[in-house]
Amino acid sequence: MDSVDRLRADWEREAPELDVAPIAVAGRITRIAALLDARAEAALAAADLTRGEFDVLCALRRAGRALRAAEVSTITAASPAAITKRADALVRAGLVARAIPHRDRRGVLLELTAEGRAAVDRLMPEHLAREADALGGLDAGETALLAALLSRVLVRVEGEHGSGGAVLS
Repeated sequence: MDSVDRLRADWEREAPELDVAPIAVAGRITRIAALLDARAEAALAAADLTRGEFDVLCALRRAGRALRAAEVSTITAASPAAITKRADALVRAGLVARAIPHRDRRGVLLELTAEGRAAVDRLMPEHLAREADALGGLDAGETALLAALLSRVLVRVEGEHGSGGAVLS
């Protein structure tokens, strides 16, 4: 019995008229996400980064080019104010540089410094190893099936609420 089974049992005892079946999946997704985020935050704190800052670094690394702050906001589903705060911290740390586009001065470009790229390249394998460890009890077929099923749920939820563009790490 896991924490979600206990939660469902409590609801079934206290409010038997409620259909708490969705908690079996949604509750587990939420709990797993919270635990993985806590592990990531702890590991990133050792590198003097927050999860949000790491997401900005990863967005820039995946893009392979400088991005407007607004683009980073869309990709990470973080508010413009949050991106500004994260960018300020990353600039102070020497991981990101700001530039003004030559042709279009309407926005600020964010780009990884060599140190920022090295940080992502060092931290991303560790991040992926934590996620692989979480899936360690599944074989390749089970992992693929779980990914496919969760993709269907994500497509439905993104369709109802807008994708937000967030792709973690």
